[in-house]
Amino acid sequence: MPEQAPPFDELQRVLSQSRALTDAAEAHGTLVGSLCSMQCSLDDWLAEILPEGRADPGLADSLRAIFDSTSVALGDGSMTFQPLLPSDDASIGDRTSALGEWCQGFLYGLGTGSGLPEASDLEGEAAEVVRDMTEITHVDVDPQDDPETNEAAYAELVEFVRVGVQLLYEQLQPLREPRPTGTRETLH
Repeated sequence: MPEQAPPFDELQRVLSQSRALTDAAEAHGTLVGSLCSMQCSLDDWLAEILPEGRADPGLADSLRAIFDSTSVALGDGSMTFQPLLPSDDASIGDRTSALGEWCQGFLYGLGTGSGLPEASDLEGEAAEVVRDMTEITHVDVDPQDDPETNEAAYAELVEFVRVGVQLLYEQLQPLREPRPTGTRETLH
């Protein structure tokens, strides 16, 4: 049995074959930002990342699996969410660049959500997370630092992003909950 590609590599392959508008890191960030800010469907996500808004039937299952696993990881409350980034086999420069692209996609997805307040309307930790993720979009490796320092800094940023996303997901939950239709509150 052939070895299965890591999720990041699989998403990158599927997006390349679909002539996607973005790479794997940014596409996953867009998905997560959209899931944080609204009840995003698979079709909503595909409309943002694919030129025709839909995947070829042979590739749709892979995209659906990534969508479903990401939705579950964010919503199950067990803090298992991980941003989809290159494996540790990739260079620190490639991983750092992908983290910046992931944050760029996340901010884009967060901003496309319906009913989401402007980033400037967020308060406290939520506002700080958005500001810091904006800074992370410009992240780069310092060639003057030793490899261990760069690896430690990268790991710290990934953990910040992971926890920050979960914080935003929880704080924005009321905006994502659908309101029942056809019901009215009665005032007594």
